[in-house]
Amino acid sequence: MSLSIRNVSKSYANGRSVVQALNNVTLDIPPGMYGLLGPNGAGKSTLMRTLATLQEPDEGEIFLGEINVLKQKEGVRQTLGYLPQEFGLYPKSRAEDMLDYFAVLKGVTNRDSRKEVVETLLKQTNLWDVRRQKLGGFSGGMKQRFGVAVALLGNPKLMIVDEPTAGLDPAERVRFLNLLSELGENSVVILSTHIVEDVSELCTRMAIIKKGQILLEAEPLKAVEELQGTIWRRIVEKSVLPKLEPEFKVISTKLLSGRTVVHIFSKENPGNGFELVAPDLADVYFTTMAGHIGNFKPEAS
Repeated sequence: MSLSIRNVSKSYANGRSVVQALNNVTLDIPPGMYGLLGPNGAGKSTLMRTLATLQEPDEGEIFLGEINVLKQKEGVRQTLGYLPQEFGLYPKSRAEDMLDYFAVLKGVTNRDSRKEVVETLLKQTNLWDVRRQKLGGFSGGMKQRFGVAVALLGNPKLMIVDEPTAGLDPAERVRFLNLLSELGENSVVILSTHIVEDVSELCTRMAIIKKGQILLEAEPLKAVEELQGTIWRRIVEKSVLPKLEPEFKVISTKLLSGRTVVHIFSKENPGNGFELVAPDLADVYFTTMAGHIGNFKPEAS
């Protein structure tokens, strides 16, 4: 079951101005892990809420297999798992009891069946040993894994996870990403994030979004391959950076031991001490955001 998004637009009133949260978004999302990558405010959460039937777009169509997402909301909700960026939990409730409660809401009314489902999900998310602990004492990663357990009720065919690794420590992040990768074997799993590494490690396809527009839709590995021979690096003092920016297509900078690592995009050898480096998905992201690849043209400055 694949997900088809066609010409979806959404705008909001913001005082006297209008914010275009989504601008004619069209995507085909196959089963497996799919990354939606973009900065905060790019429109990711707006698209996720629309797919989760929590809001209506101004224009467009969305189909999950044969289900019309905008007109058959109950049909979507029966096969939807949604882990929003922020979700509330009752801190004094035990994990086992709360998951049992959500299972009832999901329609699992038979006590024996519900007990089996709750046990299976707690073990799948590695929470079985802490099932009797109160949720208020859970770490950030444990809360996220509990959110996945809730989202997995009903064996969803569409899973939406919005900024799932923000705030997790490295060990929790790895455990969480491993869990997501297992889910992608049987469902459409959309991972909405601004963290490039999450998409690089998990997703077989991805889209990059900025200001409500899809700039690039590609396979991560192929997108990296297409940048071969175009990414150049130079390590400079911070004071040198303003002199480089007018002359070169600077796509990213980062500090390294008190100095600045500069990456530029150029199809020819730029000279000036730059060395050719193997690109990675971060270079794809920053090059796309700068308008050097993809379907987007940068705004005039």
